[in-house]
Amino acid sequence: MSDATTFNRSAAAARWRAGRYVIPVALIVGAALVTGLLMAWGRRQTEPIRVGVLHSLSGTMAISERAVVEATLMAIDELNAAGGLLGRSIEPVVRDGASDPNTFAREAERLIAVDRVAATFGCWTSASRKQVKPVIERHGHLLFYPVQYEGLEESPFIVYTGAAPNQQIIPAVTWARDNLGRRFFLVGSDYVFPHTANAIIRHVTTAIGGEIVGESYVPLGARDMTDVVNEIGRARPDVILNSINGDSNAAFFRALRQAGISPGRTPTVSFSIAETELATMGARDFVGDYAAWNYFQSLDTDENRRFVEALRLRAGRPTTASDPMEAAYLGVHLWARAVEEAGATASTSVIQMLADQSFAAPGGVVYIDPATNHTWKTVRIGRIRSDGQFDIVWDSRRPVRPTPFPAYRSRAEWETFLNTLFNRWGGRWVNEGPAQARSQP
Repeated sequence: MSDATTFNRSAAAARWRAGRYVIPVALIVGAALVTGLLMAWGRRQTEPIRVGVLHSLSGTMAISERAVVEATLMAIDELNAAGGLLGRSIEPVVRDGASDPNTFAREAERLIAVDRVAATFGCWTSASRKQVKPVIERHGHLLFYPVQYEGLEESPFIVYTGAAPNQQIIPAVTWARDNLGRRFFLVGSDYVFPHTANAIIRHVTTAIGGEIVGESYVPLGARDMTDVVNEIGRARPDVILNSINGDSNAAFFRALRQAGISPGRTPTVSFSIAETELATMGARDFVGDYAAWNYFQSLDTDENRRFVEALRLRAGRPTTASDPMEAAYLGVHLWARAVEEAGATASTSVIQMLADQSFAAPGGVVYIDPATNHTWKTVRIGRIRSDGQFDIVWDSRRPVRPTPFPAYRSRAEWETFLNTLFNRWGGRWVNEGPAQARSQP
């Protein structure tokens, strides 16, 4: 046998021996990788589904938003008690917007980018929502917004479970004209919601033969109401239409009573005072005045009785329910139904299943309008009682289709209106300059 033959056989044997041992090693490594991936996938399928809860736990808006957090958490607890979603529990991550739009935007970014939440439930003021909106849209994330607002907005990534203007503001003004008087004084906090609401009210008032006799704004968190109440006294309106937000309402109504302006003489219709605020501020200065909402705790339905009782059991004491609380609660359940139908928590999958979702809410059946991502809702007006509850004096009797952009101006004209406010206020949705008696573009 030649040296060459011996060499070739030795080389072949070496290659065989190498292959005999290398191939199994490769298989073992590959199997380990696959096993690791499967284990990681399995962990993801059993890890909690994290959701963001973003509201003001401090600052002037905490009086309203803390209770909304509790209603949101109660809905999450109900889902977990029923087995969670997709075989996984739901874990809320609560962040404080601190009544500041910029803080809301930072916390929304943190919830999405750091906490990796599947959806966010939150915001109250339109200033906070508008600051959060670009963050939500940039990430393709989902926000459920639970408060009545001024409209003039649509987003595929925001579900609006509170009222659009035609589900609160417009019918309330028409009702006030028919039942309380035709001369209106408009007062509000100095940010985008009240300014826009009052622009809409001016159109409605013209259409129904009413008259605006004054319009004034106070800063968010204001305590000194002397000037605005003096203006109201001089104007002698039949009705005050109030879009002040937060705990400033306590100072406003106290100043009205000190000036001798009472519901018997000049009733007030409010758009942001509900049972929660009355429980905190005390109902004494508010008795006999009115508020427009879609839900009141005094509703006599089985669904509402269960809702109120669940809140009571959760708090361990008698407690109050309000429209934004109910809207937050039903938003969680609408999201959960869409997740179950999608079989996934990714926003792109859930969005496709949200259209046409409905839910038998405490205030009645609600339905997500696929064209606008707003909800069909029943409109109601209540009169404040001494116990901080409302006697319902009018309702629309059936859910009203949402119209985010009222027909008084074109969509382009409304968007120009908003841009004018934003630019006038230095690229903000809150006027941080001197309050203005009349400030409508």
